[in-house]
Amino acid sequence: MANRQALRELQTRLADRLQAARTNTSLGASWLAVQMGRHNYLLPLEQAGEIFSWPGVLRVPYTSSWFWGVANLRGSLAGVVDMCAYLGHPIERTEQSLHEVSLLTINPALQVNAALVVDRLMGLRSADDFISTPVEAAQEPGRAQPGMVGASSYTDSAGSVWQVLQLHQLVQSPQFLSIRV
Repeated sequence: MANRQALRELQTRLADRLQAARTNTSLGASWLAVQMGRHNYLLPLEQAGEIFSWPGVLRVPYTSSWFWGVANLRGSLAGVVDMCAYLGHPIERTEQSLHEVSLLTINPALQVNAALVVDRLMGLRSADDFISTPVEAAQEPGRAQPGMVGASSYTDSAGSVWQVLQLHQLVQSPQFLSIRV
């Protein structure tokens, strides 16, 4: 129970910082850092929405395996997408592990009611936190369309590699918009 409370507090702090970063450009943060499965992604702040703890999902039959169903997020229905499966690196999840994930909505300005399953929220990052390096084609996740995953990766001081995930490209993809099998 204490872990859940700590997770909720972290999510609240991150949501507050995300909102502050949107309204105050002096912070210099330009990305929300997340882990999806064993992969690190940087999501542009202006494309990210709100962060929610796992609310449970109403499954929708006859949809792609990466589309988990719909969730009620503060009175609004959002499609829930497992980005690990969508990007071609699915992971096995248990009922217990689902209570440790978060949902990150896509900014309403992008006009898609969707939430992405995020395994870990890693905070806000700026370009100063990384060293830019070119991405080799072999490193790009399997299903990512050109332009969705940035043309460069970033390495942090711990040596972890991060890729920018362009949500505005994702929501324009016909593959993403077609959830049927």
